[in-house]
Amino acid sequence: MAKTSPGEFINQVKVEAKKIVWPTRRETMMTTVMVLIMTSVLGLFFFGIDSFFGWVVTMLLQLAGGQG
Repeated sequence: MAKTSPGEFINQVKVEAKKIVWPTRRETMMTTVMVLIMTSVLGLFFFGIDSFFGWVVTMLLQLAGGQG
Protein backbone atom coordinates (compact mmCIF):
# COMPACT_ATOMS: atom_id res chain seq x y z
CA MET A 1 0.00 0.00 0.00
CA ALA A 2 1.45 3.32 -1.05
CA LYS A 3 1.86 5.90 1.68
CA THR A 4 0.80 9.47 0.99
CA SER A 5 2.47 12.39 2.67
CA PRO A 6 0.22 14.78 4.64
CA GLY A 7 0.93 17.59 2.16
CA GLU A 8 -0.07 15.47 -0.83
CA PHE A 9 -3.17 14.27 1.01
CA ILE A 10 -4.25 17.89 1.60
CA ASN A 11 -3.71 18.66 -2.09
CA GLN A 12 -5.81 15.62 -3.10
CA VAL A 13 -8.58 16.72 -0.75
CA LYS A 14 -8.56 20.21 -2.30
CA VAL A 15 -8.75 18.77 -5.83
CA GLU A 16 -11.66 16.49 -4.90
CA ALA A 17 -13.46 19.30 -3.05
CA LYS A 18 -13.39 21.41 -6.23
CA LYS A 19 -15.35 18.65 -8.02
CA ILE A 20 -18.32 18.96 -5.64
CA VAL A 21 -21.47 20.29 -7.28
CA TRP A 22 -23.82 21.72 -4.67
CA PRO A 23 -27.57 21.75 -5.35
CA THR A 24 -29.30 25.05 -5.91
CA ARG A 25 -31.70 26.46 -3.34
CA ARG A 26 -34.64 25.49 -5.58
CA GLU A 27 -33.40 21.89 -5.93
CA THR A 28 -32.95 21.65 -2.17
CA MET A 29 -36.47 22.96 -1.50
CA MET A 30 -38.05 20.64 -4.10
CA THR A 31 -36.24 17.64 -2.66
CA THR A 32 -37.29 18.61 0.87
CA VAL A 33 -40.94 18.93 -0.17
CA MET A 34 -40.85 15.57 -1.97
CA VAL A 35 -39.33 13.86 1.07
CA LEU A 36 -42.01 15.35 3.35
CA ILE A 37 -44.78 14.27 0.98
CA MET A 38 -43.43 10.73 0.60
CA THR A 39 -42.88 10.24 4.34
CA SER A 40 -46.40 11.49 5.04
CA VAL A 41 -47.92 9.16 2.44
CA LEU A 42 -45.93 6.19 3.72
CA GLY A 43 -46.80 7.07 7.33
CA LEU A 44 -50.51 7.11 6.48
CA PHE A 45 -50.18 3.87 4.51
CA PHE A 46 -48.46 2.00 7.33
CA PHE A 47 -50.90 3.47 9.87
CA GLY A 48 -53.78 2.10 7.77
CA ILE A 49 -52.16 -1.34 7.39
CA ASP A 50 -51.37 -1.48 11.11
CA SER A 51 -54.93 -0.47 12.03
CA PHE A 52 -56.39 -3.07 9.68
CA PHE A 53 -54.26 -5.91 11.05
CA GLY A 54 -55.01 -4.75 14.61
CA TRP A 55 -58.72 -4.97 13.82
CA VAL A 56 -58.27 -8.45 12.28
CA VAL A 57 -56.39 -9.70 15.37
CA THR A 58 -59.05 -8.23 17.66
CA MET A 59 -61.81 -9.95 15.70
CA LEU A 60 -59.95 -13.28 15.77
CA LEU A 61 -59.36 -13.00 19.52
CA GLN A 62 -63.02 -12.20 20.13
CA LEU A 63 -64.04 -15.13 17.95
CA ALA A 64 -61.68 -17.48 19.81
CA GLY A 65 -62.78 -16.16 23.20
CA GLY A 66 -66.48 -16.57 22.38
CA GLN A 67 -66.06 -20.28 21.67
CA GLY A 68 -64.37 -21.03 25.03
